[in-house]
Formats: sequence, structure tokens, C-alpha cells
Amino acid sequence: MLEKFFIDELKDIYWAEKHLVKALKKLKKAATTEELQQAFEDHGAATEEHISRLEQVFEMFGTKAQAKKCEAMEGLSKEADTIVEDTEAGTMTRDVGLIIAAQKVEHYEIATYGSLVQLANTMNLPKIAEILEQTLQEEKDTDELLSYIAENDINVEAEMEGEEA
Repeated sequence: MLEKFFIDELKDIYWAEKHLVKALKKLKKAATTEELQQAFEDHGAATEEHISRLEQVFEMFGTKAQAKKCEAMEGLSKEADTIVEDTEAGTMTRDVGLIIAAQKVEHYEIATYGSLVQLANTMNLPKIAEILEQTLQEEKDTDELLSYIAENDINVEAEMEGEEA
């Protein structure tokens, strides 16, 4: 029963990662600063690797990789679209919003991969846990990078945009 649940969760995050590849392209296009555009591009490449790892995990279960619609990721993606619609192009305020939206995605992924690693360990699947742990660490690294970008320029510049008006 736990294995079936685990595989269902894999299908969910697989859909989420595939959806995220497209969403990151939109975020990159909407971002103002080169630094944030590069972060979204780099995470898009990492996400492709996450998809490959998930396919490897499905294979280890002897099953074909399948996606099951992830309502959470769809909602987070729609929220990011709303931020783009509600902010002015070329502003730091938009970048602040994009970072917040991206970090919400990262936190969802961190929670999911963290849980999957623990379940894999519980089910005595150390190789699968190791593969998922690698992705978990990359998601945490991306979250830290987004915080760094926000805290070291964008947030302050966005605050100054308000003063110029």
C-alpha cells in the first residue's frame, strides 16, 4: 500500500517538474534583472535533470514514468502568472514578486522531495533515497540562491522604486 502511495507521489512531482520547465521559461522572460533571468534559466536546466532522475526512479520500480496532474504546482504557476499581470514590466517590484512565487514553488518541492526521501528510507530503498536526496539538495540550493538575489539588491531597489514615484 505504501509503495502504491509512493509511486502516486512520484507521478505528482513528475507532472510538477515537467510543468515547471515551461513555467520557468515564462518567469525568465518576465524577469527584469539578468541575475534573476540567469537563475531561472539555470533552474530550468536543473529541472530537466530532476525529470531524468524521476524517470530513473520509476525505472527502478519497473514502471514507466507517468505524470499525474499536480494541483498544487498548477496553482503556484497561476499565482506567478498573476504576479506578472499585476506588476509593471521592467521593475524591481516585478522581480520581488517573481522571487516570492519561485520560492513558493521551491518550498513545495523541498517538502515533497524531503517526504519522498524519508519514505524511500522507511521502505528500505537506499538507492532511490539517494537519487531523490540529490534533487532535494538542489532545490534547497535554488531557494538559498533566490534569497541571496532578493536580499542583495532587488528588494532594496524595489523599495526605492516607490520613493521615485
